[in-house]
Amino acid sequence: MTPERFAPLDERTMTTEQRRVAQRISSGPRGTWRIGPFNALLRSPEIADRLQQVGAYVRFESSLEPRLTELAVLLCARRWTAQFEWYAHRSLALAAGLRPEIVDAIAEGRRPADLHEDEAVIYEFAWQLLQAGEVDDASFEKVKERFGEAGVVDLIATVGYYTTISFVLNVGRVSIPDDAEPLRSA
Repeated sequence: MTPERFAPLDERTMTTEQRRVAQRISSGPRGTWRIGPFNALLRSPEIADRLQQVGAYVRFESSLEPRLTELAVLLCARRWTAQFEWYAHRSLALAAGLRPEIVDAIAEGRRPADLHEDEAVIYEFAWQLLQAGEVDDASFEKVKERFGEAGVVDLIATVGYYTTISFVLNVGRVSIPDDAEPLRSA
């Protein structure tokens, strides 16, 4: 196992700004800053604070229902082979109602069969965005028709946020528990 690149922060040696942002993260819906990307992000407290606010919105307040948000998150984790993101969000996706066969197909790098209509619309849009940085007119119109313009923007923000988080986790080499199944390269 490759060691993590950012040593764990110690609250006693954090700057005042790092402590303020760490407290803000811990007092929110995540409950802690000690796991995932925040140990690394707190090296730049202003970025950490702004990103955690975007993340709290897309994860907990988005106009998209959690099952669909988690579908987009898993596509980001798969696209970037972000081990910790996959580890953390696989169980969240299942708890939000995403079917195990969908999760398994994404893990294997293939398009799931038998997606519900709303899942297919989200999948296609997010997949195109992750592959090309753009979506075709048909995908745009389908998301807009089903979820409104706010849904389009929320989906773009979800993919953008979790792509950034994937990069932070991958560059920081944030590890998963020893007993967790790693996401294989697709």
